[in-house]
This record gives sequence, C-alpha cells and structure tokens, in this order.
Amino acid sequence: MTIDAWIRSAAIQLNARGVPSPRLDAELILSHTLRKGRTWVHAHGDEAIDARTQEIADARLDLRLDRVPIAYIIGHKEFYGRRFTVTTSTLIPRPESEAMIELLQTIPLRPGMKLVDVGTGSGCLGITAKLEHPELDVTLVDIDKHTLAVAEKNALQLGASVEYLKSSLLTHYPYSADIVLANLPYVDKEWENSPEIQHEPSVALFADDNGLFLIKQLINQCSDKLQVGGYLALEADLRQHHAMTHYAEQHGLSPVETRGLIVLYQSL
Repeated sequence: MTIDAWIRSAAIQLNARGVPSPRLDAELILSHTLRKGRTWVHAHGDEAIDARTQEIADARLDLRLDRVPIAYIIGHKEFYGRRFTVTTSTLIPRPESEAMIELLQTIPLRPGMKLVDVGTGSGCLGITAKLEHPELDVTLVDIDKHTLAVAEKNALQLGASVEYLKSSLLTHYPYSADIVLANLPYVDKEWENSPEIQHEPSVALFADDNGLFLIKQLINQCSDKLQVGGYLALEADLRQHHAMTHYAEQHGLSPVETRGLIVLYQSL
C-alpha cells in the first residue's frame, strides 16, 4: 500500500467514526510512524509502505478509531508554538489555555517575581511563561510525581530553568507568590463530554461542587499565599465564571480581565 492510499483509507475510517479531523489525524499517525514530517509525507505519496510500518500505523489507527486522543498516540502536543511531551498521566494542552500566557502581557512584570503554575500537568503554562519572560522565578506544582516528571522532561527539552514542587495546590509552597496560574480540574461530571475526554486522567478533569471544588480551595489559599497586588489567573467554563468571581471577591480578589475561558484576578 502506498502512503497516499493508506492515508485515504484511514481518513475514510476515521470520518465514519465521527473523528473531527480525519485527514489530518491520518497524516499525523503515518508521519509519526514513518518518523517523517507531514511535508515529506505529502511529497512522497506514491511510495510504498513496508509491511511492518503498515502494521504499526494500523495499530495506532485502531487507537484513534477508539477515540484515543491523537496527542497520546503521537506523544506530543503543540502549545504556544512549542512541542510538549504528553502522556496519559497529563492533561493534553488546549489552545484556549494560551490566553493565560497572553494575559501575562497585561501585568507589570519585574525581575525576580515569583510565578507558580499550580496543577502544572505537562508544564505547558509555567514553562511557556518562563520562556516568554525569563526574568520570572517559576515553580511548577503538581500533586502527582509522575506528572511532575513529564513537566521536568519538557522543561529540560525546551531549556526552561524552573523549580518543581510536589504539593496539593499551594499547601507546601513556602513563599508568597506574585502570580499564580492554574488550569485546575473544573469539569462537572454531569456535563456532556466528547469521547476523547474519557481517555484523559479524570483527576485532571473532574471536580465536585459543580466543578469548582479545587478552584475554591486555591482561592482560599491565595488569601495567604498571594502577595497584596498579586495576580491569580484561572481557567474555567464560561458558565462557571459568575459563581467563581463571586467567591473570589469574597476572598479579597478583584476581577481584572476576562479572555475566553480565563479570568485574571488581582489581590486587594
């Protein structure tokens, strides 16, 4: 079977299963299996695939047909123009989370300011913040040691000098933070979700109290751990923003800006 023929066949199968981007996913699976870029694959469509390569590609296609996210199959995901390793112990970075990095542009930053990425996962937020703003003192925090290992791998691969801390939220963070970034679990288990989400770690997705349980805990901690005038950026579903902001205001945090799913608060 040629490269083009495999991609056409795979795309037809993926489309029949309701996969949103069948052609792209087919190309990503095969280019990953061939260890070639998509540009190379496009230019060599008439080349034959050997039997072993096709067997591996077919096995990966079967995973995608079962709605395993493409990022887990190929082992990485792009975020803010950089490639981050992901595993099944980490949440897959979302494009909408990039708004949190853009919000940093609105904050008056000073050398040595302490930024904490709480629930870091792959480390995409904290690592990107450090690479975009090297003057910041960045700590990646997660409750799971396996997840922190993935974040450390990404930091080393991307050349980001950051610290790591195993902690439940800010419980063991020993300093006062100037900036806290957090994409915590906020999905309500009663919401309708895509088939792909069932393959991501539930501990990184779902939370009690209509999805706000951990967000409220972090807001409580920020009353003590966030510097006066410091900033807290939280990601949550749009339908949660009103309740979240009401709770934040009760704990001395004032909303500064909302951008998509992200709300930026400042400590009064």
